[in-house]
Amino acid sequence: MKVLFLCTGNSARSQMAEAFARHDGGSVIEAFSAGLEPSWVNPRAIAVMAEKGITLDGHWSKGLDAVPLADIDLVITLCGDADARCPLLLGRRGRRHWPLPDPAKATGSESDMLAVFHAVRDEIEQRVQNLVAEISNG
Repeated sequence: MKVLFLCTGNSARSQMAEAFARHDGGSVIEAFSAGLEPSWVNPRAIAVMAEKGITLDGHWSKGLDAVPLADIDLVITLCGDADARCPLLLGRRGRRHWPLPDPAKATGSESDMLAVFHAVRDEIEQRVQNLVAEISNG
């Protein structure tokens, strides 16, 4: 199954989801991530994923033009903007929305901000694991 993780900026949330899907679901999911308005991948996302042994090095923020949209089976939006702004991607594809907070908007001390990144990362990991199990079990 080809899954597109879509977020407005293709930054932390969609990049983490793609990385977990490639890591945990490589045999059942071909994962892509993209953004409506691509932006940089947050260094905190890179750091918290490295703690899980998953690298975001070499990942880059991509727009929809970098994804084989005609082949996508499921679109998962991870932020409100992408969910609201992408009706053109519906078609015959499945669609889910995982409303997750944007960790890049976290404020406070460095440890406060990292705590938000950890929480979002862990939620994404659990959701991807559930998705992989669902797809594997048919």
